[in-house]
Amino acid sequence: MCLAVPGRVLEIEERDATRMAKVDFGGVVKDVCLEYVPDMQVGDYAIVHVGFALQRLDEESAKQTLELFENLGVLEEEFGDAWGKAARDAGAERPAGTGRPPTGGVEKEARP
Repeated sequence: MCLAVPGRVLEIEERDATRMAKVDFGGVVKDVCLEYVPDMQVGDYAIVHVGFALQRLDEESAKQTLELFENLGVLEEEFGDAWGKAARDAGAERPAGTGRPPTGGVEKEARP
């Protein structure tokens, strides 16, 4: 499933003549293109879809949406560890050496 997820801008830089940001999605940090919303600033929240910030969002709405997505399990589906989720869904323990064990909640690492 692909979602438009709210995230908080942590830092902004020019990269190859493109305005880019590090954006925090409830603990998962990803690179996001800011070309569609050039007035975004550090600390702002944006709705992000497939690596592009689409619009600014107020902090309260962003936090409510992230909480709702987490409760529905869609943050783990979108950002969580696919191998760990597959193992848990199959009722198996994660094999040694394949990363962190399941936490029972949203894992805070991005998929490759």
